[in-house]
Amino acid sequence: MTTRWTYAFVDRPVPRFAQACEFWTGATGTRLSDSRGERREFVTLVPPGGADACVKVQAVASGPGGAHLDFCVDDVRKFAKGAQALGAHVVADQGTLVVLRSPAGQLFCADPWRGQSTRPPVVRGTRLDQVCLDIPPSLYDAEVAFWAALLPDWESLSGSLPEFHVLKPPAGLPVRILLQRLDEERPVSAHLDLACADIAETRAEHERLGAEFVAEGSRWTVMRDPAGGTYCLTGRDPETGGVPSGS
Repeated sequence: MTTRWTYAFVDRPVPRFAQACEFWTGATGTRLSDSRGERREFVTLVPPGGADACVKVQAVASGPGGAHLDFCVDDVRKFAKGAQALGAHVVADQGTLVVLRSPAGQLFCADPWRGQSTRPPVVRGTRLDQVCLDIPPSLYDAEVAFWAALLPDWESLSGSLPEFHVLKPPAGLPVRILLQRLDEERPVSAHLDLACADIAETRAEHERLGAEFVAEGSRWTVMRDPAGGTYCLTGRDPETGGVPSGS
């Protein structure tokens, strides 16, 4: 089940979709594609210089939104069947695209690979390169095992802190996965992480674009975008995605 490309989705409520699009194009140095979908609910953030996009925005009809991943593969049916064998459930089969839910409840999609290969560049010292799955303690170990088995060509690594586990994709793929064990029992969710050469500088830039500061951790800053979604600025190398040695 080789993954050819990955997309991080910014999922935001319909009433705040336009705000999300405006903010995230500014934060990632991209432009909007034409909208598509039955309700015009999807848009792609198109990077400069002919690179392939790896971030999309989706307007969700219910709930606060969050984030999810799309995996572009050669054989969508094979990937979906493999996921089901590991405990995932099919939510919707749209022919060329299959929407699934992980054992803990996180949505993700299998989509055909269309030749994407060129990763977008670092923009102003930062790169949106990670989807973090926030998992309750009772489901954490099983969820880590699921994702590691689903993506056997990805490197499964212990995180920088005991509550983190990293799935590092093969070279060239643009989006990593961080699995985070929460301190409380609540439904699984997901948020976006940006790798930042300078967190304070990126925070100031995002505040100029309309984001708000939420909280500060030892190696990350939690922010809220103008559409109400939380995300993190993390002290990682924007080129490699890794935590600098000695941090």
